[in-house]
Amino acid sequence: QVQLVESGGGLVQAGGSLRLSCAASGSIFSANAMGWYRQAPGKQRELVAAITSGGSTMYADSVKGRFTISRDNAKNTVYLQMNSLKPDDTAVYYCAQAISADYIYAPEGGYEYWGQGTQVTVSS
Repeated sequence: QVQLVESGGGLVQAGGSLRLSCAASGSIFSANAMGWYRQAPGKQRELVAAITSGGSTMYADSVKGRFTISRDNAKNTVYLQMNSLKPDDTAVYYCAQAISADYIYAPEGGYEYWGQGTQVTVSS
């Protein structure tokens, strides 16, 4: 059974940084693309960043230049480095495992497994 466990969320002031981690077990981690989504109160869940098995990445326009997604296949872990955080970044952040090596698109149907989420709160 595949399990994804996020960590690294918390409370940070605007302009600060956080690094989220997502540890995967129960699957061949290196074979699948991975994504980070977020859901703010009252809003739909949105794709923030994704990375293919080979390391190609995509970012939502709202986080380009501030967030960096990376993966360490030896540790079965995907990361989201978040810099220059803004209050609008406040949300629950979820990692997700895609159904294929190259799926880095927004529709959630392309992701098969999800973590439980980690709260990120950015104060002004």
